[in-house]
Amino acid sequence: MIKTLCPRDYNEAIQVGHFFRTGTPVVMDLTKLPDSEAKQFVDFAAGLVFGRRGDMERLSPKVFLLAPYGMIARSSDEEGE
Repeated sequence: MIKTLCPRDYNEAIQVGHFFRTGTPVVMDLTKLPDSEAKQFVDFAAGLVFGRRGDMERLSPKVFLLAPYGMIARSSDEEGE
């Protein structure tokens, strides 16, 4: 299961952390946030992923996949190789 979250403000970062820490991959859709808040989410997610040894992949300019440790996130470019 992959959890998709579309936060409307930075207070919802706790949800991203909760699902990621339980081992659930998270798609973080930041398209509804202004750029300044979206940057805060990306910074938060980068720290979370680094601290938990996971992986983060940009799916589009404001949409990111956070993959927990042990789950390999592969882009379509890598699949052909």
